[in-house]
Amino acid sequence: MRAPSRLLAPHVSTTTLFAHFRSKEALVFDREQDVDAALTAAVRERPGGQGVVEALRAHALKSWVPIVTDPRRASFTALVRDTPALREYGERMWMRHADTLSAVIAAELEREPDDPACAALARFVLEVPALTAGRHDPRATVETVFDLLLHGWRAQAGPSDAVAADGLPD
Repeated sequence: MRAPSRLLAPHVSTTTLFAHFRSKEALVFDREQDVDAALTAAVRERPGGQGVVEALRAHALKSWVPIVTDPRRASFTALVRDTPALREYGERMWMRHADTLSAVIAAELEREPDDPACAALARFVLEVPALTAGRHDPRATVETVFDLLLHGWRAQAGPSDAVAADGLPD
């Protein structure tokens, strides 16, 4: 977590402040555009031959693991969790990221903009930070989640899960 990137001098008027931030909540979530741009770049600017899921895994490992392991994250998370307006804004913001990511994935894979598989992948990817929070090894958690996204449940399942997954034995 870091201080807002667009901090203004203390003598700046409220009017001027809100010319830079569209709401009070946006002051707390000042990196929204940066996150959208980074997700878009992770997909569009991936190395040749690298798949979308692998590109998003690399992004998560590089960008999200350091945030999840930052000791200041707990206080930021508590602030958002305990402030209804911030919690609601954060959830809406994260869904805007899902919409952006879904559209970028669909475009890169030459699918329809409202492709349900692209929308599902975007939402699953955006759950990774929440799934890694509080884990002993966030990096391993990211790897596990992306392995699941890339290879599906059968690659993760044990012997009894192989039957339970679709009701039929392998």
